[in-house]
Amino acid sequence: MWYVEAATDMLAAGREELRRAIADIVKAARGNGWIGEGTADRWLEKLEGGITLREGWPRYGVWLTNSGALVVRYASTNPEGIEREAQRFGAMGLVEGRHFAVRMPEGSREGYVSILREGLERAAWLSVHGSGDQQELAADFVSYILQRAKEEGREVYKKALEIVEGGKAVGSLRLTDVKGAEVDVGGRGHLVDVLGGGAQFEKSWSGRTLLRIQITAEVDGVRGEYEVAFGRYRKINATKGYAYARADAPGGREADAERLSALIKALTGREPRVYRRSDGRVVAECGREHLDGFARYAELADAIAR
Repeated sequence: MWYVEAATDMLAAGREELRRAIADIVKAARGNGWIGEGTADRWLEKLEGGITLREGWPRYGVWLTNSGALVVRYASTNPEGIEREAQRFGAMGLVEGRHFAVRMPEGSREGYVSILREGLERAAWLSVHGSGDQQELAADFVSYILQRAKEEGREVYKKALEIVEGGKAVGSLRLTDVKGAEVDVGGRGHLVDVLGGGAQFEKSWSGRTLLRIQITAEVDGVRGEYEVAFGRYRKINATKGYAYARADAPGGREADAERLSALIKALTGREPRVYRRSDGRVVAECGREHLDGFARYAELADAIAR
């Protein structure tokens, strides 16, 4: 017996006449109880809507979660397809667990290869800074994901483009490039000159790994040594960074907190949240968006990636 095997996505990318004919077969099979409702509905959605595929790539789903996070995922009941995509990301230079997640199919249950935010950022960086086949593969993948995101709507494309552009910018600057930067904090202008800096790891008293970013800078002519300690917090593993204003700094804690805020805004483009604790200390709180901003600087990029 001879037979032809074709993936649903491939068929759904075909001519309308072919898609209609196969959709009728699927409906008949569903009516006879030969395939389940869920499987039939999933196939019919593809066949009746039609899809556009990039040559050499299967169809990746691209969408936003309720919280606004971007999801990039290829799902299939075919273990060979899942393995192929995982190997392709390995060849691109991505690392399983850090850049992408894999779940193999079990019975009729779909498996998937899911690209994490860090994976899309890294692929975007490789598309510019990689070399040879690695760079070409990464550039093709990033272009394809942006195409799929655009097909899914303006908000999905905006989020995907934001991540891609952030990934391409990683390590593209030096801290000392920030000279004479004018920023506004609380309605007051500040002048920022960055003199240098770096990053290192250490363990907190609770055993948490902290990434300490240390910056030497002059803000409004006042030289200071500033530090932001980033870690993972709460059950959701949220990225948070904390910096404390110094009481012995010129003008006291409030003035130091304002200079610290101006420095962080000059480096990352975003102002931190500043508040006073019950013990009187003044804290500047940063989030993931600030860490992404710091990652643009070559002196910090490798440590942030680790």
